[in-house]
Amino acid sequence: MKKYRALFVCLGNICRSPAAEGIFRKLVEDQGLSDIIKVDSAGTAGYHTGELPDSRMRQHGARRGYEFDSYSRMFVEEDFDYFDIILAMDDNNLRDIIRLAPDVESQKKVHRMVEFSQRYGHDHVPDPYYSGADGFELVLDLLEDACEGLLNAIKEDICMEKHKKKRLE
Repeated sequence: MKKYRALFVCLGNICRSPAAEGIFRKLVEDQGLSDIIKVDSAGTAGYHTGELPDSRMRQHGARRGYEFDSYSRMFVEEDFDYFDIILAMDDNNLRDIIRLAPDVESQKKVHRMVEFSQRYGHDHVPDPYYSGADGFELVLDLLEDACEGLLNAIKEDICMEKHKKKRLE
């Protein structure tokens, strides 16, 4: 069965992308798909390399039952080789990621996180770093929605792969 590797990317890898990683990982675990779907996060800038996520994001996530405990790392060109889908939180991150893509096939792996939103109409996931509690809560709302949409899309693709395999047998 095809395995999926998803990478969530924001600027510093201390707020949005580790939150998306933690939310998505919990969804994947809750549905028993951890052996099929692997998750990571990174930042387009190395400001916080080796640090835990922002304490405010960890606190807001904990209130919803999430554990955001990954260590910040910088997005690198080699990530295109390892990950099947790369999810950018905003257009600046998207441009920075695309700029590193070695080829067109790699560029096709990059998507805006909000493309998977089911209930919200935002065009990006805003950076809550300089905002208050409402900003962190909004980000978590947007990420929960988009992560559910992403998981549904991956599960649909898994079903299609199984169907194709059965037809070929």
